[in-house]
Amino acid sequence: MKGLELTRPLVVIDTETTGLNKQKDRIVEICMIKILPDETEEILSSFINPEMPIPPESTSIHGIKDEDVKGQPTFKELSKDIVNFMECCDLCGFNFENFDLKVIESELRRVGVNWSRKEKHIVDVQRIFHKMEPRNLSAAYSKYCGKKLNAHRAENDVRATIEVLKAQLEKHSELPKDVPSLNEFCSPKDPSNIDSDGKFKWYNKEAIITFGQYKGFTLKELVQRYKSYLNWIMGEDFSFEVKQMINEALEGKFPQPEIQEVKK
Repeated sequence: MKGLELTRPLVVIDTETTGLNKQKDRIVEICMIKILPDETEEILSSFINPEMPIPPESTSIHGIKDEDVKGQPTFKELSKDIVNFMECCDLCGFNFENFDLKVIESELRRVGVNWSRKEKHIVDVQRIFHKMEPRNLSAAYSKYCGKKLNAHRAENDVRATIEVLKAQLEKHSELPKDVPSLNEFCSPKDPSNIDSDGKFKWYNKEAIITFGQYKGFTLKELVQRYKSYLNWIMGEDFSFEVKQMINEALEGKFPQPEIQEVKK
């Protein structure tokens, strides 16, 4: 790879899954491209039958439907090929260490394959991106306006923000030109979110929690088995929406998805 010295192969990996739960959800597609020190490449790419329905909200993201994976190999059937493909290699991906790698590890544990990332170097391209591209107002002011900002005084920051927005609208012709559309561009609504912060989401028509030690558990499971955790949330700095939903759930009233949220 130009600009990168490889002492052993680097496998660049991406997965598509049935959802965002790194412990419970399944891989429906995997692509692995192995870059060898001599710059030649090998590829392992396949749909994977997750042995469960693919939720419509996941299909809306990656476009993979149940019929696409019907008759495809299961993860168990591909597991040896996947492990062998990564043997004596380093690993790479975008948001890889926080998501794809953990999903792969969960899948391997589920099918009884003993595998460890130990001794493997991990390159996460997203982390490089975030480290190399500062995301504060000073950086934006420099990039879009070519000026140095005397930051952290309110009026200076406000005027700089206005200049940056004007420059963004001029530079990026594809940006919406009205405020409601810009709002949707900046903060697209996730139809699977139950509350504004996405602390609870719809999954198979059930409300699941998206954070903490019980991430991926349904609200009903939390009420039945982990009320103390819900009581802890009620005493912490969570939104009124979340607390109201939990309070109603503790009284036996659970949220119900709207029909349009589960349509394809």
